[in-house]
Amino acid sequence: MDRWEHLQPHLRQMMGDEEYRTWIAPLSVLEKTASALTLTTKNAIVGDWVRDHLLRDIETVARSHFGPEFRILIKWAVPVDPGVAVAGRKDNTATSFTTHPYNPGFTFDRFIVGTSNQFAAAAAEAVAEQPGKTYNPLYLYGGSGLGKTHLLHAIANRLAEISPSFKVAYMTTEQFVNELINCIRRKQMDAFRQTFRSVDMLLLDDIQFIAGKERTQEEFFHTFNTLQSTSRQVVFTSDARPADIPGLEERLRSRFLQGLIADIQPPDLETRCAILREKARAIGRELPEDVVLFISRRVQNNVRELEGCLNRTIAYAQLKSSKITVDVVRLALFELLPDERATSPSDIIRFVAQHYGVRVADLKGRSNRRSIALPRQVSMYLIRDILELSFPEIGRIFSKHHSTVMYAVDSVQKMRQSNPDFDATLTSFREHFV
Repeated sequence: MDRWEHLQPHLRQMMGDEEYRTWIAPLSVLEKTASALTLTTKNAIVGDWVRDHLLRDIETVARSHFGPEFRILIKWAVPVDPGVAVAGRKDNTATSFTTHPYNPGFTFDRFIVGTSNQFAAAAAEAVAEQPGKTYNPLYLYGGSGLGKTHLLHAIANRLAEISPSFKVAYMTTEQFVNELINCIRRKQMDAFRQTFRSVDMLLLDDIQFIAGKERTQEEFFHTFNTLQSTSRQVVFTSDARPADIPGLEERLRSRFLQGLIADIQPPDLETRCAILREKARAIGRELPEDVVLFISRRVQNNVRELEGCLNRTIAYAQLKSSKITVDVVRLALFELLPDERATSPSDIIRFVAQHYGVRVADLKGRSNRRSIALPRQVSMYLIRDILELSFPEIGRIFSKHHSTVMYAVDSVQKMRQSNPDFDATLTSFREHFV
């Protein structure tokens, strides 16, 4: 058995069957030495994802078996998509251009919607249901790792389901620019134009990279006009609004503004928690609520970082044969998370239990004695106030219905208003954590 074959069952156990089939099974060995394995894949999406999200975890597993200096590398060629053609042959007939395939895991069902992205998600789904008839063009913008590319793939995947004959072209703007340059060099611009102007929908990722490229903007302007004037859908993503992209020609800027512009903001705490739970379930894992909250409160910028922290935590726990707890997460993510005092629901519950002289198990139990009920209500109130968890989330921690949590929070709030001493105590509790 070679080293890659040796690693695969360990990776399957660490990741779960679904993630293993999606990201690990397509990999094969390209090169091997005594101190390294170079992996490859025919799928660029797999290559991108493994490089950005899983490579460190694969290497960690490999080093646990083959030594601390062992390395895992990955190389791949961008595949050819036979579904879309562009000039490339010497006989001036059409040939395939390189493009990313659609990621089957990027669907609308798997896109977690929250207040930060619900407008963009609704617009993308509307475009997928009625392309060219509404929101044309659709312009999605936001920071890196917030789900813009996911929505582009979701549009393409939805159309593949409901209209298999619909010709959809998805590519990055960098790919578009490279194809244009290649066709200019080969003097095959007519075929280039025919290709891009014959699709039913064009999805372009990172349109900001077109800025400052005069010839590219000229060609793209006419392509865009052709598609829009014939009611064919165009969808862009960018890291900025059209008005904030320097070097973007005014005529393109005005075209973008004619459609719908939807921004995607960093997810709020509740959405981050939901995303982390969904990502964990997708790979066959259930995370304790305090772990979900611990990670979600510290990773606030984007979804990609959340996924990276999840993968690293699972790999670490697997290697250490440990359950996933907050303490394990602290060790697994020591280099990645901000150095700050961690506050989790468990921290608050322990603190309140100690103050009132009761056991944590009692607060999470079924007893309704006054000596237990009041500390439990205080714990629920503080978790809601400090950590901003939803009522259902707090209910899950205490194995209570969300209406019970709502009643507890309301009761504590009323006691604070009517009892100055109690209010001062709660203020000191809050200051301890905040």
